[in-house]
Parts: sequence; C-alpha cells; structure tokens
Amino acid sequence: MQDNELMELTATIETIIFRNEQNGYTVIELNDEDETTAVGIMPDVNAGENVKLIGVFKSHSTYGRQLAVSAYEKSMPENIAGILNYLSSGSIKGIGPSTASRLVKEFGSDTLKVLENEPQRVAKIRGISLKKAVDISKQLRENTGIRELMLYLNKYEISPSGAVKIYRAFGSNSVAEIERNPYCLVGSEFGISFEHADKIAQKLNFNSDEKVRIRAALAYVLNHNLQNGHTCLPKDKLTKITAEFLGLELDMVDHALREMISDNSLIMYEAEGKEFIFSVDMFQSESYISTRLKMMMRFPAVQIQDIDKHIESIEKYNNIKYASMQKEAITQALSKGLLVLTGGPGTGKTTTLNAIIKILKDKGQKVLLCAPTGRAAQRMSEVTGEEAKTIHRLLEVAWDKNDIPEFKHNEKNMLKCDALIIDEVSMVDSKLFESVMRALPLGCRLILVGDSHQLPSVGAGNVLDDLISSEVIPVVQLTEIFRQSMESLIVTNAHRIVNGLLPELHVKDKDFFFLHSENKNVITQTVIELCTKRLPDAYNYDIYNNIQILSPGRKGDLGVNELNSKLQNIINPKDSEKNELTVGKRILRDGDKVMQIRNNYDLLWVKDDGETGEGIFNGEIGIIEKINTRSRIIKVRFDDKVASYDFDFAVDLDLAYATTVHKSQGNEFEAVIMPLLNGAPMLLYRNLLYTAVTRAKSLIIIVGSDTTIEKMVNNNRKNKRYSGLKFFLLENDDAV
Repeated sequence: MQDNELMELTATIETIIFRNEQNGYTVIELNDEDETTAVGIMPDVNAGENVKLIGVFKSHSTYGRQLAVSAYEKSMPENIAGILNYLSSGSIKGIGPSTASRLVKEFGSDTLKVLENEPQRVAKIRGISLKKAVDISKQLRENTGIRELMLYLNKYEISPSGAVKIYRAFGSNSVAEIERNPYCLVGSEFGISFEHADKIAQKLNFNSDEKVRIRAALAYVLNHNLQNGHTCLPKDKLTKITAEFLGLELDMVDHALREMISDNSLIMYEAEGKEFIFSVDMFQSESYISTRLKMMMRFPAVQIQDIDKHIESIEKYNNIKYASMQKEAITQALSKGLLVLTGGPGTGKTTTLNAIIKILKDKGQKVLLCAPTGRAAQRMSEVTGEEAKTIHRLLEVAWDKNDIPEFKHNEKNMLKCDALIIDEVSMVDSKLFESVMRALPLGCRLILVGDSHQLPSVGAGNVLDDLISSEVIPVVQLTEIFRQSMESLIVTNAHRIVNGLLPELHVKDKDFFFLHSENKNVITQTVIELCTKRLPDAYNYDIYNNIQILSPGRKGDLGVNELNSKLQNIINPKDSEKNELTVGKRILRDGDKVMQIRNNYDLLWVKDDGETGEGIFNGEIGIIEKINTRSRIIKVRFDDKVASYDFDFAVDLDLAYATTVHKSQGNEFEAVIMPLLNGAPMLLYRNLLYTAVTRAKSLIIIVGSDTTIEKMVNNNRKNKRYSGLKFFLLENDDAV
C-alpha cells in the first residue's frame, strides 16, 4: 500500500484509542493483519463494529503510519456472537460484559433493536434501571442520527465534520431544521457559505424571495463586513447592499430587517442622526467595553501618592529631564488609573512608560505587560526590561464545546495584577479588547499605549481611535520629538508625513533613502539588488534577519505575490537537496522565509531551552527548517521556538520575503525596502505610508515614484470604519 494513494479498507474495530466528543475526531485501531491505526471524523463508530474505510495512508512524525479517513460506512453486528462482542467492549456507556451477557440471553439477535427502541423492556433486566435504559437508547439513537445525517448531507456536499457540528446544534431535528430553513447553516459555526446554503435551498425548491433567505442575507452581509473592520453598518447601506446581493426590491429587504430588529435578531442603534445595525454579538461586545471603561472611571484604581517626588527621583537617578507632557502622562496614569498614551516615533513613549512601570513596582504593585503580536511583545520586553506576553498568551487560550477559542482568564477567573499595560493598541480589535476587559480585576490600573496614526486592527473595530475621539477616556498625546530622535530622518519624515508634508527625499547621509524610478522592471531589479548585494555588502544585513520588503498590496508587478515569487527564485532557488511543497499557487521550500497568515491557537512549538507551548499567530515571521515529505511535517523556526505543521496546515503559511504593510503591523525591522509606483487608490493613502516608514528601525529605502509618495501624503482619507464604541462611551457621559 502506497502512501497518499486513495484506498478502501474493511475490518473490525479493535479499540477506540481517542475521541474528541465535540468534533467527532476519532483514532481507532483495527483488528486486521497490520493492526492498522485510522484517524478521522468518525463520531459514531465503536469497538466491535465492522467498518469500511476510505482514505489515504500518511506518516505522522509522532504516531507513525496512519490511515487518514475521508469517508466510512459501518454495519452493526447481526449475529449473537458479534452483538455480544460489541456490547462487551464497553462501546455503550453503562453496559459491561456481564450486563451484555444478560441482554443477549434475553433478547438474542434483536438485542440492539430493543436497546434502541424499547427501553421499558430493557429496564426489566436485573441491574438496569429505567433511567439507565433510556440513556442507552439515547446513545444508540444519537449514533444512528449522526450517521444518517452524514448520509443526508453528503448529497449537499457537506463534510462529515460539518455534519457533526450540525448534529451537535440541532440533534435529531437536524434534517427537519435544514429543510425548514437551509440558511440556518450559514456562518462560521458550521463553515457553510451563503452561496452553499443557497444551492441547498434551490434543491429544496425555495423561492428567491423567501423571508428566511432575506433574513439570512442581511445577517450574512453584516457578518461579512466584519472582515472589512466594521462592527456595524448604516441601515440604508445594509439594506441597499443586501437587495443588490439578492436581486430583490429594497422594500422587501427593509421589511425583513424591521422584523429582525423587532424580534432582536439584530440591534438598531441611533447615533448622530443615523441608524446603525449591529449583530447581537458585536453590539454586546462594544457595549461591554464601554460599560467596563465607565466603571473604571467611576471607581478608579487607588491613586499613587507623591507622584512628583517619584518623578524627580527617577530624573535625578537617570540624569534626565522629562518633558511636560511626559510628566502629565505619568501623573495621569498613576492618579486616574486609566490612560491612553499615544504619540509617534521619537516622542518618548518608551521613556514615559518605563517611569510608570518603575514607580508602580517601587510601590509593590504587580504589573503585567502585553501586546497583540509576538514581535510586538518581544520588542516591549526589550525596551522595558520586563516580561511581556502576547494578549492571547496572557489570557490563556482554551476551547469551548464547539472548538472555538476562548480564554481561561475572564470575569470568573481574572488576571492577578494591579496594573495592566497594553502596547500597540491600534492593532487590537473589539472582540480581543472585550476579552481583556472581562479578565481585568476591579480596581486594576489600565494603560493603553499606541500610535493613533497607524493602520487600524485587522479584526473588526476601531478601538484606539474610538477611545481617543470620544474624549471620555484620559488621553495624553506626546508630540515633541526629542533631540536625539531629530537626528533620524525616519522619525522626522514620519512626522512630516502624518502632518501632511512631503518627506525629505534627497538627503543622502541619513537613514531614509529614496531611489527614483518610473519603470516597474527597474524598481523590481533595484529591490532585488538591495536585498541580495547592496545592503548585505554595506551593512551586513540579510533578508532573513534584517531586511523586510513592504508593499501596499498583494497584486500587480510590485505586489507581494509577484515579488515573493521572484525573490524566492533568486534567494532560495529550487535545489535537488531541498524539499518543497506546492500549496495552492505558491511553492514552499526548505529555507524559505514565511509568515503565519492566520491565528492557530493549538499549533505546538518547542523553544530552544525545552519550554513547550501552543499557538502561532497571524503576522509571525519564521524560516522553514525542514519539509519532511515522508512524515508530512513542516518545521518552522520562529525566533527561539520551532513549530511543527502537518501538511494540512501549510495553507496557513505564506512566503514573507515581501509582505503587505497591513501584515507588518506590530513588527519592527532593521531595514525596510518599499517599492512604490502606482496601485489601487484605496491602498495609496497617508496612514499606510506612515505605518510603513515607522516599521523601519535603522533604515528605510523607498524605490519608485515621488509622484506616488506625494499622492499618498495628500490622501488623508482613512478607510472608513463603522463602529459603536465611541457612541456608547458618549452615551450618558455625565454619569461618569
């Protein structure tokens, strides 16, 4: 039997080695000549059953050779000996060998039918109560129900894992629920798209103007726009988009929306003379953040005494003098217990933060530090000298019954700290910030640090901007550039950009360089030469450790996709000594620089010192150490830790010689190279250029058109985000 070749195997199940009761993932050992181990979504199989498995043999790095099951059928034992073996195996909770013998003796070859359908008769057997008999019947019915649902959903191209999730939600009523309203399947819970549900509805002869279809489409459009950062949408915008999406009259959509608002399926909120529509989840999320922040304002952390004396002591010890706004920030943080500290590069945020941390620790307070990404947390540790964790790691990711990540620390298990400091808050979305607020102890000090001019979070929400613009939360903005920072053209140009002024492009002896070209081929070649020869020769930099190419977008000749392909061919070309793997349209190869492009909370990693953990997060950059085609494992090094990816998770990795500015948030690189010529207008704006420039620590080189730079500086139109946090903070503000 060859690995990766689809095959069919029929055998009896010897043992259930493992089963995840929530998602049905099961590991079984078969009673065949090879004692085969099989793995897959098989929620209803049990020891002693005969099964026909269809799948592919794969080699696991830890567990060896296994049959990865993609489909299966099972047949219950029909003769008395088979039934006795099946019931004696412990597959049915509450039945052991002795009880199995009594049952088979009483009911013979009809035992399984009686167990499933006639619990009253079963309860007459010695040692079995009616409650126990009903429970046994329920187990058998559920197994049968899942199996039948899988067969039913197979014609609609819904996977076994999807069927398990659907059964967990609707139970024995699953088929009836789907046939009544196939759009109940739409959403992340089941992984079914609206288009997929629409096809099922067509097969079930639903009309295009069915009310359930319109309601589902409204919810779908609202949830889809979470990916664009919106926690809500204006009512007129939502109805217009939905009507166009469905090809229906606006009145029909508007009527369905009014019904959904009336029965609280969606929430309408009026602000600034406009009506906004929220999903219940996002409304509750932003409402909770607002309520919790107002509570912190009403009942602040205990004020630190003699703040001025502490500041003077630090100034004397370090032989420094804080600027007036730095002193204001320190005082606000230590007196009011809630502060947003914002400012651009070179304005002294770190110096201010270190003073706050020192005073709090001198007062015996426990201070926790965190940031949204691993790189941001690492940098926070370096500049403060204190341990900083990612927010996910600080809150400790766990899993709910639907295998959706949740946090161990919440309102029932709060963080143990007197003060929490979060850096790079511009990257924090509403749901993550809600999770932080739920885990924050009463009376805990909260200090939020970020740059309000950087790009907003990838996830939905506009947290930092809403907090600042509400003018409800204490905010200190540092604007003075310190003398030592004035020597950096990266710093001064960043401030010029954010103030709508053109950066200095023609200074040749600083850390900000501009190489002019209006030819995309010349720009590409220049970028390649900078990476492979000019910067390595001049600064001893390399693409893996020091240099990062940042592009506004993914598409086009100067986009991330094309640049990565060209750079891979030059920096890490195909080699008979290197293994590689094709993932969609890209090739991953031993030695490639890669980025994790979505959160994976349960991916295991091992640090060089032996520490183990789990979770690799969106935006983390690493290097492929080895692609093992036999074990189907990819080992990727992320700084001091190595994560092992099954080939199935390779879709989470993308080449990272070049990456988008959005994806670079939270990271800082010694040298940044940015090709700029033209592109989609939605990507050529001031904040994106500013964010790219501020990712550079020691050197930035922009290669391209000064006209494009001018367009970006003059385009101060931020991507509009609809969110409710600001409105909720302003509501009943006089009570704060």
